[in-house]
Amino acid sequence: MANPLKPLTALGNPTAQSDTIGAVTITENPDTALASLASRLGREAEVASLAASAGVPLPGPGRAETAGYGAFWLGPEQWMIEAPFATHEDITAVLKPIFTDAASITEQTDAWVRFDITASDLPGYFERLCNFDMARATPGAATRTVIDHLGCYIIRRSLTLVSLLGPRSSAHSLHHALVTAARAIL
Repeated sequence: MANPLKPLTALGNPTAQSDTIGAVTITENPDTALASLASRLGREAEVASLAASAGVPLPGPGRAETAGYGAFWLGPEQWMIEAPFATHEDITAVLKPIFTDAASITEQTDAWVRFDITASDLPGYFERLCNFDMARATPGAATRTVIDHLGCYIIRRSLTLVSLLGPRSSAHSLHHALVTAARAIL
């Protein structure tokens, strides 16, 4: 008997959905493993040293790193770590031996949906979605914001590419907001 359990993306499809509306392309990206990492009290320097030795970036406030392991700042001594899902399906099992008991690490992959958005005019697009000033944000900028009443993270990866992480349980609502904003700038 064939296995009836087949993985679906956050939008409920067997493969990632991509929508192109005018000059905006919105692509669901299920290929990223995520884990939150928080230094334990008094162990901040140890976590920084272990991260540097393992090639895990720990960027400062409002920043993200995207080479190798990716990471963006969540709060004081807290980060979200990204890695390719194909090689890091159980990302916590990879990170825990690196940081031992110096940090708390929590699996986050299935809690978030990631949309990669490309557009020639990202500032014009995002001004319809949230209060993040995309015109002033350089590649490597990251922030938490609200889109359609949903707490989201935005990472500016390049001048024409942004990754948006939102709650997986609200993937359809978030996708609807992204498509509606794209249609508004046609």
